[in-house]
Amino acid sequence: MQRVLVMGSSGSGKSTFARQLSDITGIPFISLDALSWRPGWVTSDNAEFGQRVAEVALRPQWVIDGNYTRYGAGELRREVSDTVIWFDLPRRTCMFGIMKRVASSYGRVRPEMAQGCPERIDFEFLHYVWTYRRQQRPKLLEYFQGLRADQSLVCFTDWAQANDYLKKIAFKQNPASIH
Repeated sequence: MQRVLVMGSSGSGKSTFARQLSDITGIPFISLDALSWRPGWVTSDNAEFGQRVAEVALRPQWVIDGNYTRYGAGELRREVSDTVIWFDLPRRTCMFGIMKRVASSYGRVRPEMAQGCPERIDFEFLHYVWTYRRQQRPKLLEYFQGLRADQSLVCFTDWAQANDYLKKIAFKQNPASIH
């Protein structure tokens, strides 16, 4: 595992998971949100964003958190990744994750976000998460169809599965540290 895509709905826990995986493995963590957004919640130009992501995707190691499959070098990231981790969680779980995130970090910039983009309540974003399974999930399923046989697709349908996976990776990295 050297180039890992962590994908799924906002609020699913993918950023937290990706940071933890990065911490365990020592593989650098990259947030697509940090590359996409500019201060004041201004989106980057698609071409500029795609170029930044392409530069990152060509590095030898990464854990990249985020979807952005239509732009942001989505095809390149899929092509060069060796592992895709997909958080396919229920809507209620993702909405709970968003509410928890807003409550705990409102007004502050989260570690995976671009500077100048503090956590806020955004009803358009909440609608995006609410409709994710119906509107965005099919696009990810189509994206996954492009994976090769030598690439791993790991799917989590709840947080417990993701936590167990991290424990197994941590044990493989350092068996003596797990009691």
